Amino acid sequence: MPTDGKISEAFFRRRIAPQLGADREDVRLGPKHGCDFGVIRGSEEETATVLATDPISILPDLGFERAGRFALHIVLSDVAVSGIAPSHLSIAFSLPGEMTDEAFDGVWTAIHEECTDLGIAVTTGHTARYPGSTFPWVGAATAIGRGDPDRIVRPDGARPGDRIVVTKGPAVEATGLFASLYPEALDGLSAETVATAQRRLDDVRLVEDAIAIADHEGVHAMHDATEGGLLGAFHELASAGDVRLRVDADHVPWQPGVEETCAALGMDPWRATTAGTLLAAVSPSVADEVVAALQDRGTPAAVVGEVRRDADGSGDDGNARVVIDGEKTSPPDGDSSWPVYARLSGSGTE
Repeated sequence: MPTDGKISEAFFRRRIAPQLGADREDVRLGPKHGCDFGVIRGSEEETATVLATDPISILPDLGFERAGRFALHIVLSDVAVSGIAPSHLSIAFSLPGEMTDEAFDGVWTAIHEECTDLGIAVTTGHTARYPGSTFPWVGAATAIGRGDPDRIVRPDGARPGDRIVVTKGPAVEATGLFASLYPEALDGLSAETVATAQRRLDDVRLVEDAIAIADHEGVHAMHDATEGGLLGAFHELASAGDVRLRVDADHVPWQPGVEETCAALGMDPWRATTAGTLLAAVSPSVADEVVAALQDRGTPAAVVGEVRRDADGSGDDGNARVVIDGEKTSPPDGDSSWPVYARLSGSGTE
């Protein structure tokens, strides 16, 4: 297991996948590396329940309302990529003692307002202060969506011949976070560039993008690029579908302020966390239509490559699953934003 961040595919397969509790027939999609959500089918086969759980991260220096919105959208995205809109939320807070009631009000008001706008009901939860709890990791939440099982876009559904659509591009989350939390670290950039980079934090919103394209016939898989960045997301999409991806880096969209911020911080944008960037594997016949639907929403999007059959024996380490500009790549062994955060926050060393 890595010191920081998500576990590897090998760790999952060896230590978690063999032990998943009872074998129930109503679990139609259980834990699988590279898959964002699970699916439970109803007894009458008419309704499926999609669930995804994530930690709640509250960064006080963002301001508590902004931090609450950011934390919520991280949780909601993993259900949205199923093509089923999140409709219910279960949330548990383990708050540090220094968090005031007023600060909690800011977080909770933001979560309430976002959920109201998206039609999501908070249905259960737990809130308490506990000794030893510290920012930013202050709990966990489960997003839930209910809908027609035939409408679910499976995360392992990428098919040979599909085109790969990417929105927004690399490192939008890390760029927005660091520019907002540590603008002094970007003193070599213009004030305008820093302000532009700070706006990247709004790019973590993904729910509407995923739902906007889910109904297009020929959308076979969707995935949210989080830890490990866009490179990690490519590998997870390939791993889940047991396919290979060929990517043209020149076609990948980039949001303003990202390249400058990553260069100033010495951060590899391809491996930096980028929640809000959506990957989709779609039939060639609808690729342009899907891109147009995203662009009509004001979301940058492009076809960046294609899915190939996994025919060359990539092996458990995933080498050769993702080829970028003709070069074989390996799955990231960590997120490039973690050591940068440790340096900027003074919480550790690189």
